[in-house]
Amino acid sequence: MSTAHIAIIGGGLSGLYAASLLEEHGLRDYVLLEARDTFGGRIESVPANGLMVAGTGSVTEHPHRFDLGPAWFWPALQPQLDRLVHDLGLERFEQHEAGDMMVERSPHERPARIRGYASSPSSARLVGGMAALIDAVRSRLAPARMMTGHPVRRLRCTGHHVELDIEGARGQVTSLCAGHVLLAIPPRLAAATIEFTPALPETLERAWRRTATWMAPHAKYVAVYDAPFWREEGLSGEARSARGPLGEIYDASAPGGSAALFGFFGVPASVRRRVADDVLRAHCRAQLTRLFGARAATPTAEFIKDWAADPYTATAADQDAVVQHSAVPSAEASSGVWHGRLVGVGSEWSPHFPGYVAGAIEAASLGVRALKDAATRQDASCGERNMTRS
Repeated sequence: MSTAHIAIIGGGLSGLYAASLLEEHGLRDYVLLEARDTFGGRIESVPANGLMVAGTGSVTEHPHRFDLGPAWFWPALQPQLDRLVHDLGLERFEQHEAGDMMVERSPHERPARIRGYASSPSSARLVGGMAALIDAVRSRLAPARMMTGHPVRRLRCTGHHVELDIEGARGQVTSLCAGHVLLAIPPRLAAATIEFTPALPETLERAWRRTATWMAPHAKYVAVYDAPFWREEGLSGEARSARGPLGEIYDASAPGGSAALFGFFGVPASVRRRVADDVLRAHCRAQLTRLFGARAATPTAEFIKDWAADPYTATAADQDAVVQHSAVPSAEASSGVWHGRLVGVGSEWSPHFPGYVAGAIEAASLGVRALKDAATRQDASCGERNMTRS
């Protein structure tokens, strides 16, 4: 059985950032395990040719990527994330909002043009898409300590260490012995897909299962164009629709790059999964044409990402859940064998920004601090026992 001082489960932003914090503190005896074939988790960005997702390229190779997962952050409200963006040398820009917006107030009314509005505080996006953040954090880490395509199926805590059962690409199971585990996946997903032995405390497991996974019920559509033609008409690219299939639409263009519109589906996951993607795309094109004119009917590329169909994001409980932020659950057991051995660091454990990109940074920072404190307490306890024996 292989060993590591720390095992990180999940290679999204929280897991990668937790690993970078361990590196900064000189704690390099860790292994990071990601179930997907790529890093990034719910952060996924794609160029117009559709050949790349998060964690497989760089900003210089693909400066104009479009976000299929989270796209925005708020520098004025989220200074910790903004400092990280600056420290990594990433370039941010404000979300385009200038111009009027379009509204479909009912399925039976023609689209109406109304005065647009500017968000306050303003939201920002990253050049290269949000995956630029994944690529930059990952570039600081040693590839030998990170593995993709390795979902963790079981955790067994002996009280002195945790044994992980890890599934390989061919279904074979290998084991890893770790002193501590950082859980960098959503609480509900962890409770639904990982077997804990002994079981987690009942109140903790119940709280994790009640915690909605942000974005899990969502699906996004992106349409790429040669130019942001809607701006020529004095439109912001923003729209709201009671007709659908997209409920909210925004300008997804990048400075100096391809133009794009993106929207969140207003159709429930239970309906979407019964409709082929090509049919959904056709309905989306028809809606954009109603709202923005004939030029919207012929995008150069288009993409759909349905997070409810992603087994490493959504559980059965997420399929048609109401989209809202849940109360933040405890990130660790307060007593028992799991206390000090297992800490949640996924975005949903963030006290201030649960589910958001900034939440992944905050939760990872708090989780690494908690792990260090637990290790210090355990070392002190061992020292006291040794003194007693002597």
